[in-house]
Amino acid sequence: MARQGDRPTRRGFGLFEREAALDAAEDALDLLTGLTDPAGLPGWAAVTGEPPRSERIPAPREAAGPHLVVVPSGPHARVDGESATAPGPHARAAREAMTVRAPRPRVDGETVTSGSADADADADADADARADADAYGSGAPARPRAAARRGGVLAYAAPAGLGKTTLLAEIRRRAAARGCTVLSARGGDQEQRVAFHVARQLLQPQLAHASDTELRERLGSWYDIVGPALGLRAAGEGAPPDPQGLRDGLDWVLTHLAVRRDPLVVVLDDVHWADPESLGWLAAFAPRAEELPMLLVAAYRPDELPDEGKEFTGHRSGQRPHGLAPLTSAAVAHLVRDRVGAHADDAFCRDFWTVTSGNPFEAVELAAKVRDRGLEPTAHGARHLRDLAAALKGSGLVTRLERLGAATVRLAWACAVLGTEISPQLAGAVAGLGGEAVADSAARLREARVLAGAERAEGADEHLEFVHPLIATTVYRSIPAATRVALHGQAAWCVVDAGLGPTAAARHLLETHPEGDPWVVQQLRAAAGENLRAGAPDAARRFLARALREPPAADDRAAVLYELGCSSLLTEPATTVNHLRAALEEPVADPALRHGIVYRLSQVLAHSDRLVEASELLGREAGRTTDARSRLRMQAEKFMWDAFRADEPESPARSRRLAALADRLTGRDLTERYVIGLRAWDATLRAEPSATALRHAERALEGGLSWADESRGFEVPVLTALTFLYADRPGRAEELFAAGTAEFERQGWRGAHLSFAYTLLGYIRHRRGRLVEAEDFVRAGLRLAERVGPRTPAQWYAVGVLIEVLLARGRTEEAARIAFDHDFGEPFPAAVTFPDSQTVHAELLLARGRTDEAAAELAAVGRRLDPRGMRNPAWCPWQLHLALAEAATTPVRARRTAEDAVARARQYGAPSAIGQALRVTAEVSEPSARVKLLEESVDRLDQSPAAYELARSLVALGAALRRTERAGEAAEHLYRGLETAQDCGADGLVDEARAELAAAGLRPRALHPAGTDALTARERTAAELTVRDEDAAAALGIDTTTVGRLLSSVYRKLGTDRSGLAQALGRR
Repeated sequence: MARQGDRPTRRGFGLFEREAALDAAEDALDLLTGLTDPAGLPGWAAVTGEPPRSERIPAPREAAGPHLVVVPSGPHARVDGESATAPGPHARAAREAMTVRAPRPRVDGETVTSGSADADADADADADARADADAYGSGAPARPRAAARRGGVLAYAAPAGLGKTTLLAEIRRRAAARGCTVLSARGGDQEQRVAFHVARQLLQPQLAHASDTELRERLGSWYDIVGPALGLRAAGEGAPPDPQGLRDGLDWVLTHLAVRRDPLVVVLDDVHWADPESLGWLAAFAPRAEELPMLLVAAYRPDELPDEGKEFTGHRSGQRPHGLAPLTSAAVAHLVRDRVGAHADDAFCRDFWTVTSGNPFEAVELAAKVRDRGLEPTAHGARHLRDLAAALKGSGLVTRLERLGAATVRLAWACAVLGTEISPQLAGAVAGLGGEAVADSAARLREARVLAGAERAEGADEHLEFVHPLIATTVYRSIPAATRVALHGQAAWCVVDAGLGPTAAARHLLETHPEGDPWVVQQLRAAAGENLRAGAPDAARRFLARALREPPAADDRAAVLYELGCSSLLTEPATTVNHLRAALEEPVADPALRHGIVYRLSQVLAHSDRLVEASELLGREAGRTTDARSRLRMQAEKFMWDAFRADEPESPARSRRLAALADRLTGRDLTERYVIGLRAWDATLRAEPSATALRHAERALEGGLSWADESRGFEVPVLTALTFLYADRPGRAEELFAAGTAEFERQGWRGAHLSFAYTLLGYIRHRRGRLVEAEDFVRAGLRLAERVGPRTPAQWYAVGVLIEVLLARGRTEEAARIAFDHDFGEPFPAAVTFPDSQTVHAELLLARGRTDEAAAELAAVGRRLDPRGMRNPAWCPWQLHLALAEAATTPVRARRTAEDAVARARQYGAPSAIGQALRVTAEVSEPSARVKLLEESVDRLDQSPAAYELARSLVALGAALRRTERAGEAAEHLYRGLETAQDCGADGLVDEARAELAAAGLRPRALHPAGTDALTARERTAAELTVRDEDAAAALGIDTTTVGRLLSSVYRKLGTDRSGLAQALGRR
């Protein structure tokens, strides 16, 4: 199509007055293939002096198999053949589009190799350039590199019949002619309820020909996540991926196809009819096309586009979709003369345009009717146009169809019910016709231009397809209601008999009337199970809700309700609770089923902040059950939810019962290990000696704790890992979180679960004083939480930890904005959180100078926690913040509060907790007592892995010494505090240390980048000598102060204290 003479007009494919739409596609393809510089620089023509692009079409690229990157060990594994050079633009974009921007969880001592797919991507780009040169002739230069290439989204919105499908077919042809890899898919009116129907059309042809072994090599751990959704493998047993995890997997596959088979053009037709799962994925992916060598082309009817497809309307980018207008009278005249005859007169063409209103579909069909009837295209013949046009749609089409005979009508009805990609055999079975009758009726329907195409050679695959979706819709709506229901029922039986599975049958069963048929219930339950395990819980819920209406037999009703509750997301707790409560009210003969309902219901109640109801439910059911092991599990889960309750009335008594039970158990099964893990956490909260808590935590881990056991949740493994954190073993906690995060990712749990994992990994890094890494992790957790939904527990945790990190980095106002943007404040959750939400909020108030409000909130925290026996300042330092808030107005009470916190910290025994409490006590004490308290604080923190707290105490000690005229000693601590704060990323503390040095008349030393986590030779030797209780100072020929400094560095690098040093060295 020419634009002001720039391109020659080519109308052989039947496109009229679509120059603007095709120009947009040509421009997008130019950007994609590098023929136009997005910044307006000279493109291909300026470099080569060749003719315009419309006159220069290269040979199509040969079809090739999928070139997916081999990922042997999961989504984070390094790609084979990666170079260590800086990534190219497409490789970078691929990784950015493929993953959440979060640092990879790493345990201490692990070597991380950074790399990219740059070498492979560049090699592919060079090969493509050579292929293009061959296409244009051996003397042609290579095409411009990827720097001048850009992908994007191109959308066309128009009502039915205006030529969207024809336009997309031409775009596909032109893209293929340019050497692009083209993927295409089309939504279907009858397939909207088939989950991932569109996604399968796009991706399955690229993957299905490979063997299972090849797919596992290419997709790595994503294979188990995306395989069932794409129909590449049956869903396995175990917990299904969450919808977000599945979307990430589909992103990964499409991104790698874009990078490895670039340039890639993805064409989506009838997007308004795409299934919600595919549409939601593609709409979320669409903005990433700009970062990839990918053009995503979509066409839809604007009045029928669901909310999930809003991305294609340009609401984010501001680029409105291209519209398609009806044809003008001149274009219709051109079409008539092209299709009917050049002798068509003006009056005939004018009436033709009036009758069709310029609708391309109607114009093409009416032209075919005129030609078939032999109607003269004259003013006289124009009198018959309106009657002919009436037969093309609505009741006229139905009347015309009925004239073809009953068998032909039945086949047309069957095709309309089946939708797209209809096999003649299946259509015949639904219509009740034999092979010859199907062939005869199909031929009649093709001749009448109801079905498209022509009969194929014997032995070739054949599919029946309507000429246009408008015809399919008209035929479907013309079926009498009772007959339509019966045909859907027949179709369900036929697709099952054809081996297409229960999911293919289920969409038909949704259209039938309930009749109490056990077979229907069985198929719907089986389809729901397939969809749930494939990562489509919404589809599973639709099938199970229909199964309930059938209804199931009385013995099966509780099971169906339970399955419906299991398919409901935790983001919809009220619906899930209703289903599970209804299941529990049914007469349940199977004890295992009843117990499963109880466990699931208690989980949902607890996760929706209804901990009291969860605890009471488990208490009642534990009293009813006669099975000892089931009773023990219910007791364990009751202990767990009670531990999270902020208003538990009998917490001390519950702790005594838990301690007595845990001491009797050996950890022989998962339930016993859960009880022991809860005992470790309870000991932590109650500030029992940290050695006691650690002993129970190690016992709980001896047989293993799964983080991705859907029937149990991940709370106890998390609490067990946090036991190590608060006891100054953050390195061990990080190892456990890294393993748990890997479990989540392997399972495809990339929503709330992965958000919690990243957030708490950030919290561990914060406790270690690695504030930059902590912020990266927590922001990644917050992004994941926001994908799950607003005001979810995952978001609440992430916001609380992010505020803590920002305050530690000295960015108080940014922390306040985060709190405001996410409504972080009252009412606080009824559940125990880490860190405690109300304490974090009060800490923010204190940092902003609102001491009275902070003191009131912190006093409320004390009234909430103390009666429950939650006394550990390592977990919740509310007393320390309260002391600081009270220091100006009630200094005596502030000192008492701080001293009580010191006593509790000494009872617990973790050096970091003692050191932090001593520093705060010094701040609220008389000046004469401060230096001694701070010296002990530094000494304690030197024996801990808490680098940020050490830096704070060092700076505070240096400042106190400066004020007592001991400048020499002050300098030593201030310099060390400055360096430690800089290593932590505590910018505010760095400024404070510099100010103190300036006040002492000292120059700040040049700061050097932080070192690695690897131990130096002297550090390792000192650590090994210390573990063997040998005199490190004598062996190394240094003084005890230097040994102390070496060991302090060791503790921070390994993430442990003195008591865990031997174990940490062994892990190294």
